Order: sequence, then structure tokens, then C-alpha cells
Amino acid sequence: MTGLASLISYPALLLAGLSPITANVTNTVALVASGIGSFAKSGRVLVVDDGGRSLAREGLIALAGGAVGAAILLLSPDKIFVFVVPYLVALASIALLAQPRLRARVGEAVSHRGWWAAGIFVVSIYGGYFGAGAGVMFVALAMVLTDLPLWRATLLKSALLGIANAVAAVGFLIFADVHVGAAVAMGAGCLLGGWAGPPVVARLPATPLRIGIGLGGLGLAVWLAIGG
Repeated sequence: MTGLASLISYPALLLAGLSPITANVTNTVALVASGIGSFAKSGRVLVVDDGGRSLAREGLIALAGGAVGAAILLLSPDKIFVFVVPYLVALASIALLAQPRLRARVGEAVSHRGWWAAGIFVVSIYGGYFGAGAGVMFVALAMVLTDLPLWRATLLKSALLGIANAVAAVGFLIFADVHVGAAVAMGAGCLLGGWAGPPVVARLPATPLRIGIGLGGLGLAVWLAIGG
């Protein structure tokens, strides 16, 4: 519903015995369904009124970033992946927890489309590289660089991250060791969660939800750092 699914599904795949890389690519393939479910349920909100932004342009940026991230994962040594991921998740979680102060400091300067486009590209690279925690990063990005409310930020996250995941998933299905059975099972849950998520998030108090997402991300970062 809010980007926390991958914070549970990735560790679950590790506990089921999959290697970190196999768990990651399987998780990314499954998460495509979350974006599909979310956009099918509430995507018209973004299409009708995207706050002055072009959803099609942002989607192309996310697609390019997801492709770059997937290529980096497929071409880089496994040990680099294991080392950098906890720090990336922790950084996004801290940014989300500190969002009010960060937003106050950066003010309107970062609302320029160039900053937002660059942020989408960078986070999409991360999403293509590592599925778990990417939702937290997208929500943090939108909350700091735009004036969107949390529920709209989570909806936009689902759409853009779904695109980044989709292009990465194609590459993983062709070139990586995806556990198809696990991807299908988790994909079914992600589809239902993506469908039900936006209306629920729109009714939840924003501040406790933002804090909960941030703490969940920090929990995953610590778990990964100590060898989860």
C-alpha cells in the first residue's frame, strides 16, 4: 500500500533460502503487479490532474532509470550489491523521517522540474538495481521535492516505480535466475495490495504513516547490514 511490501517480501525470500541476487530479481518481478493494481484502481487521478507534471514524460524517465539499474545489477559483482544496499535503504528512510525539515530547508528551489526529473531517474536506477526499499525512496523523493500530499506521493510512487520495475523485470526474466513460482505467488498479493492501497492511504493520518514507513525502512537497513 505504501512501499513497505518489499521491506517484507525481500527478507521473506532470503529466509526461504534464495540467494540475495535471486531474491532481489524475483522480488522486482513480483512488484510489477503492485504498480499495475495501484494504477488500475486510482491511476485516473494522476492522468486527469498530475499537478502540472507530464506523467508520460516522467514514465519515460523512470523506464530509462530502471533499465540502467537492471544493467548495473546484471553486470556488477554480487558483493557490491550486498555492501551498498543497506546504506541506500537507510538514506531513504532517514530522508522520509526528516521530510518536514528537509522540505523547509530546500523550500521552493527544488520544485523545479529539472530537480524532480533528475530525482526520478536516480531513484529509478535504484529501483531497477534493488527492488526492496525503492518505494520508500520514491515516497521520500516526492515528499521532499514536491508539494504532493502523502497519499498522492504513494500513488505516483506506484506508477513510476511500476514502470522502472517492469523494464528491469524483462531483463531479469531473460538474463537472471528468477524464481518464477515465488514471483507469481508474491505478484498475486502485490496486485491485491496495489489495488486496495490508494483508497486506504488517502484515509490514514499522514504523519504517523510517514513515520511508520521510515521506521520500517530503517528496520530493513539494519537487518541487511547485520547479515540478514
